[in-house]
Amino acid sequence: MSKTALLSVSDKSGLVPFARALVEQHGYRLLSTGGTAQLLEREGIPVTEVSDYTGFPEMMEGRVKTLHPKIHGGLLARRDKAEHLAAAAGHGIDMIDLVAVNLYPFEATVARPDVDFELAIENIDIGGPSMLRSAAKNHASVTVVVDAGDYARVLAALDDAAALAQLRQELALKVFQRTASYDAAIADYLGQAVKSDEPDLAAISGIPAQLEIQLPQAQVLRYGENPHQQAALYGSFFDCFEQLQGKELSFNNIIDITAATYLIGEFQQPTVAILKHTNPCGVASADDLVTAWQQAFATDQQAPFGGIIVVNQTIDADLADIIGHIFCEVIIAPEFTPAAREIFGKKKNLRLMTVKGSLPADSLREVRSVVGGVLMQDRDTMPERSSDWRVVTKRQPSAEEMRAMVFGWKVVKHVKSNAIVYAGCERTLGVGAGQMSRVDSSKIAVWKAGEAGLPLQGSVVCSDAFFPFADGLIAAAEAGAVAAIQPGGSVRDEEVIAAADERGMAMIFTGKRHFKH
Repeated sequence: MSKTALLSVSDKSGLVPFARALVEQHGYRLLSTGGTAQLLEREGIPVTEVSDYTGFPEMMEGRVKTLHPKIHGGLLARRDKAEHLAAAAGHGIDMIDLVAVNLYPFEATVARPDVDFELAIENIDIGGPSMLRSAAKNHASVTVVVDAGDYARVLAALDDAAALAQLRQELALKVFQRTASYDAAIADYLGQAVKSDEPDLAAISGIPAQLEIQLPQAQVLRYGENPHQQAALYGSFFDCFEQLQGKELSFNNIIDITAATYLIGEFQQPTVAILKHTNPCGVASADDLVTAWQQAFATDQQAPFGGIIVVNQTIDADLADIIGHIFCEVIIAPEFTPAAREIFGKKKNLRLMTVKGSLPADSLREVRSVVGGVLMQDRDTMPERSSDWRVVTKRQPSAEEMRAMVFGWKVVKHVKSNAIVYAGCERTLGVGAGQMSRVDSSKIAVWKAGEAGLPLQGSVVCSDAFFPFADGLIAAAEAGAVAAIQPGGSVRDEEVIAAADERGMAMIFTGKRHFKH
């Protein structure tokens, strides 16, 4: 008995050879709609329009075409139930054995900056998800394809009943994952578009009232943070990055790459940052990357072992030759010259990564799991203008001190709290991260600078949150800092300001805290 396939796709990539193989190699009769049917006819592939099959015309600008009992009856009828088959025969319903449908591009449409509400609504697919869900529910008898990348797998399994049964179950799961994410995208768009008469903090901030997270699995990882933890990557990470060489990325690599990418995005001038466990252990900007590398690496020559290196310009052979002497896990750059690739290619396990264009909009939000749910927040990206900062001491900072504070303030927001960074002019000198006491973080930063042989005399000290007591500022002054930048806001601000004035320091309050937990 001839089998029937219904093909109706927005993304027509790979469709023609798939349809031709269904007809010529597997004896399928094809049903189709609109542009899909027209394409198949142009290619000389026999096809029947759905409207001709149902005897019901397509109407309402295509809103109603496949929503018909002869379609859904053919998809949902159980082949193992005589009453289902008798009902189908009585109403002239043929069985549909295969469905290939992909959906109107709603997500791509609403991502366009010029999209209006009416266009968004017209790109909500109704018939497509309905057919997919019907076919997926009856996957014991119907092969359902929502991803053009699965065409070859389907063709390979059609003549093997056991393989086809297993594949059908897998494809049905894929359908429900796709329709769930599609519905979530629609709900998210409508949730942000709906307005009410009453002020709504969630609507104003853009934080959704209900969070729907549907992400495809991108890769099963060897393990999580530790070998005894299972882990997988979900979402579009590999749409943002390309791995040019090296071992498979680990859970920790992916977290470090994310932190490194966010950090390097703060800088326009040629900049090198070296990170370990998401914390920057050396950052510098200069007129060229080699100089920036030398200054960043000088901050801490021990921590970069097994770390992450990120730069914001092309890595050439000169820099590659220098970095090549250091063992690191990952190097990230916009590009690598062929000569640099050749140098790094000698280290087969070294992972080289490039960033593909700009980061997606969802990278502006952070989601973290907590007991019983998740937390969501905007990423700490709000632009700051030094003209909005306030000098609170008697002495104004010099131009060189100001440059150092602007630089250090960009770095300290990427250091785990409590965070202290000692900086010179566009380079780090000492970094103290993640201590329970701000004074302890400062002591570690001073110690690291001493270990590196970097004097702190004339440096600036940057603190991600206010100094709760004057002791932290006094310790920084004793270490050699001549200026400080911090948010301010402590009940003891006047004591801290007085301590700075007594020591001839300049101090700026930014009015903005940068905790990072």
